Parts: sequence; structure tokens; C-alpha cells
Amino acid sequence: MKYTKEEARKRRHFRIRNKIQGTKARPRLNVFKSNQYFYAQIIDDFKGVTLVSSSSLKMDLKNKCNIEAAIAVGKDIAKKAKAKKISTVVFDRGGYLFHGKVKAFAEAVKEEGIQF
Repeated sequence: MKYTKEEARKRRHFRIRNKIQGTKARPRLNVFKSNQYFYAQIIDDFKGVTLVSSSSLKMDLKNKCNIEAAIAVGKDIAKKAKAKKISTVVFDRGGYLFHGKVKAFAEAVKEEGIQF
């Protein structure tokens, strides 16, 4: 049985989510990318609450879903996390390969001082 790209990504994401859970001490940093925008949020899974979120939707960028946008979102969410005194997170790549936009995003967050 063949899966579409999206179905395969969702299956990978469910596998990852069975192993990763965000706590108050180490919340989960989740990534989602659509064809037009790049989104990220930091989530406390025990309370079911989004602590910090950021997206390229409201940023003033020429192209809102490329590597530059991913880096901008990474820097923005790291600044917001530091403001909320979040220094360590569990990275949830959302079923995407750790390559390209996702990798650039992760490196931008690490450069700003958030640890995985």
C-alpha cells in the first residue's frame, strides 16, 4: 500500500511523537511548513498549552517559505523563548527530514542560545 507524501509525513510524525513529549522544564519545539509559510511553536504537552509561537505569516519577507524565512522564524522564536525564560527544548521536526529549511531553522535557534 502506497502513501502520499503527506500521509507518509504524518505517519513519521506520529512515530516521533510517541517518543517525544514536552514538559514544563523542557517544552517541545514543533515545526510545520506549508507551501506558503513556515510555522514554529513551543508547547507544554502536560498542560496542552502553546507557550510561544512564531510564523513567517506576519513577517515582512520577500519569500515567506524558503531557508531565509526559516532562519528568521528561528531567530524570532528563540528571542520570544528567552523572554519567557525557556532555555532548553525538545526538538520535534514534525515528520520532516532534518534537511534544508528544518535544518536552517534548528541552527538559527541554536545560534540564539536555545539548547536541544
